[in-house]
Amino acid sequence: MANWLEHSVQVEVDVPIETVWNLWADLEQMPKWMKWIDSVTVMKDDPSLSKWRFASGSFRFNWRSRITELIHHQIIRWESVDGLPNRGAIRFYDRGGSSIVRLSVAYDVPLVLAFMDDLFLGRVVESTIEKDLERFRSYATAIADPAVPEVSR
Repeated sequence: MANWLEHSVQVEVDVPIETVWNLWADLEQMPKWMKWIDSVTVMKDDPSLSKWRFASGSFRFNWRSRITELIHHQIIRWESVDGLPNRGAIRFYDRGGSSIVRLSVAYDVPLVLAFMDDLFLGRVVESTIEKDLERFRSYATAIADPAVPEVSR
């Protein structure tokens, strides 16, 4: 039986929905604000398919994901098709000049991590996702207003 963990985190970003959408829709930009994502490569022959590389310390995982739902300015939903089992969605809410971004991620805990307490692992992952969204907010704000300094990884 799979040992799936799920997390949802949201952040309000003081930039228009168009800017927020364009940044997330360009999957290859995600390593700029997502600490554990080392690289994302969108397949040229099938843009709904992408290769991902996760790297944290000595842990390295690769997988391919497929976008299963894409509604402009509303949602990007995905699921892995091989490698590290994961799925999730990024939802966007237009607040008239600002935007709410809600990231939900579910993943099957790899056997190598099975010895860890799910609660501990969940806190680590959720904390990392929260920081990722904070970095995204800083990045998006800097893109929208170059006078605002960008927070580094």
